[in-house]
Amino acid sequence: MKYYIIAGEASGDLHASNLMKEIKLLDKSADFRFWGGDLMKEQGTELVKHYRELAFMGFVEVLMNIKAILKNIKFCKNDILIYKPDVLILVDYPGFNLRIAKFAHKKGIKIFYYISPQVWAWQKSRVKKIKKFIDRMFVILPFEKSFYDSYSYNVDFVGHPLFDAIGNNIILPEKETFYKKNNLSKKPIIALLPGSRKQEISKMLSVMLTIIPDFQNYQFVIGGVSSVPMEFYKNIIKNNKVSIVFNQMHNLLRNAHAALVTSGTATLETALFEIPEVVCYKGSFLSYLLAKSFINVKFISLVNLIMNKQIVVELIQNNFNKKNLIKELHKIISDEK
Repeated sequence: MKYYIIAGEASGDLHASNLMKEIKLLDKSADFRFWGGDLMKEQGTELVKHYRELAFMGFVEVLMNIKAILKNIKFCKNDILIYKPDVLILVDYPGFNLRIAKFAHKKGIKIFYYISPQVWAWQKSRVKKIKKFIDRMFVILPFEKSFYDSYSYNVDFVGHPLFDAIGNNIILPEKETFYKKNNLSKKPIIALLPGSRKQEISKMLSVMLTIIPDFQNYQFVIGGVSSVPMEFYKNIIKNNKVSIVFNQMHNLLRNAHAALVTSGTATLETALFEIPEVVCYKGSFLSYLLAKSFINVKFISLVNLIMNKQIVVELIQNNFNKKNLIKELHKIISDEK
């Protein structure tokens, strides 16, 4: 069969790559054409566009890049028609993927959606589009099935792919090996996970770095992503005493004492490694105001959302500052002792 897959973010690249791996076990003749990243490329050959070309974050940022987005949508539609897939698999990334779903549905293409858009948090009106255009929805959070049930839409709960991703990498280097490989000192590690998009890395990391002088007994290590060049990180790091490791997040978390984590999939990954964390997020002022008007959930981190109560502290927008970071990091470090 021919599979056309669209993933627009780093987490989507990870989960789609594992999905492709499983599909190949079931379908020996599987042929893939896809939008994604390096991990998906390891499983297939036809990478159409890398997610780093698609990573626009926030309402304002999307508006500023609307021409590029519309151009990508037009190109994607034409590319799908030329490829003529047996099935279109959409992975999260709703702003783009739901537009493509509408188009593909009209063309009679079977559509599967793996990892539901967070319609339970905002834009519940999108459920109507999902019911109309998506042939089969696969959800990864336990409360999502009951959410869709309330709209009389039957979905498949398949569990969060992070359990498989972490389980497959459970044999990690010994502490000494990880420290030696990355030229780290013997001090306990505080992991900095500023995200995967340039926009969020710039906003998040610049604030995270301000607390380093207040924690002299620890070393700070950034979890870098290969889709962002080292030079970009260096321009933010400047003279701060901090290390950076690329594509080693699970190894980093296994060896970390605590972590500062940008809201997203990484918050759940950190929790699964049982690492104390402070969840952080800051967008543009206008994007924040708009999001606050539309979003109707109490929390932003997957950890708190799944548990439906505050398990980890969330520092959002103006609360994400040096003073609060120092205060909350001291708390979780003290709790560890």
